[in-house]
Amino acid sequence: MQRSDEFHYRLPRRFGGWRPGAQRGTSQGGGQEFAAHRRLFDYPDPRRIDLRASVRDPRNGWMVRVQRLRVAIRVHAVVDVSASMHFGAGRRKLDVVADFVEALGHSAFRAGDALGLLAFDGHAREDLFVAARHSRGNASLMAQMLRDCRTAPTQGCAAQALRRVSERLAGRDGLVFLVSDFHWPIATLGALLDRFAPACVVPLVLWDPAETEPPRASALLALRDAETGAQRSLWMRAALRTRWRAAVAARRAELAALFDAHGTPALHLHGRFDAEALSRYFLEGAA
Repeated sequence: MQRSDEFHYRLPRRFGGWRPGAQRGTSQGGGQEFAAHRRLFDYPDPRRIDLRASVRDPRNGWMVRVQRLRVAIRVHAVVDVSASMHFGAGRRKLDVVADFVEALGHSAFRAGDALGLLAFDGHAREDLFVAARHSRGNASLMAQMLRDCRTAPTQGCAAQALRRVSERLAGRDGLVFLVSDFHWPIATLGALLDRFAPACVVPLVLWDPAETEPPRASALLALRDAETGAQRSLWMRAALRTRWRAAVAARRAELAALFDAHGTPALHLHGRFDAEALSRYFLEGAA
C-alpha cells in the first residue's frame, strides 16, 4: 500500500546503468521500451524476432526488437542545516526537511533508487553524511539525524561549504534535491548549481510563514538574526509591513530568476511538506 506522504518523480532525461529501476535508461537490453529494429546477426537473440519487420526488410534478413532498460539512479538530498533552518513559528524548518527526507526515502525505495544525504551550514557537515544506498530503513535514519542535529550561529560561509559538498557529487548523474531557505548571499549559487551537472537538480526553497508574513499587530518587536545572532528592535507599522512583503517578493523573484536561468526551477514549501505539490512539480516538468 502506498503511503500518503510518498510522491512520484519522473525525470526528463535518460540515465546510464544496468541495475533495474523506474527511470528511463540509455542501455539496451530486455526492457519494456522499444528502441529500434536491428539485424539478428548483430543482436543474436531469437526470442525477440519481429516477423512483420523481417518481412518488410529489403535485405530479407531476420529483424529483432531492441528494447531500452529502465534503470535505478542515485538520489541525494543536499540539506542546509544552518541556524536559520532551526527557526519555525509552529515547527522548525529542519523538522519539515526531515519529513521530506523520510518521504523521499520511501519514494526512492519503491522506485528502486539509492538514497544518500549530504549537509552543510558554515562548513560541510561530515557527521550528517550518509552514502547513497538502497535500503528501506535509510530514510528514517537520515530524518532522525536531521531532527537531532544542532547548529551554532554560522561561523563560516554557506556558499563555500556547499562548494565542498558538491565536490562529492561532481560528475555523477542522478537526482539532487538542494534544500535550503537560501537566507545567505547567492551571488555564486549559479556556478554551484553547474557543479552538480550532469545530475538533475531540484531546489526546494523552505520558508516559514512567520518569515513571509509580518505580524498584524502594531507593536515593538525584538528580532534576532538566526544566522549571526545579532539582535535589534523594530516598531511594526503599516509602512514596515509593506516593505516586509516587498522584500519577500523581491527575494522570491531573485531566486526564481536564478534557478530558471539554469534550467532548475524551484519548488517553494511553506511551513510543511506537501507530497502532492512535489508530484505535480515533476509531472508538469516532464510534460
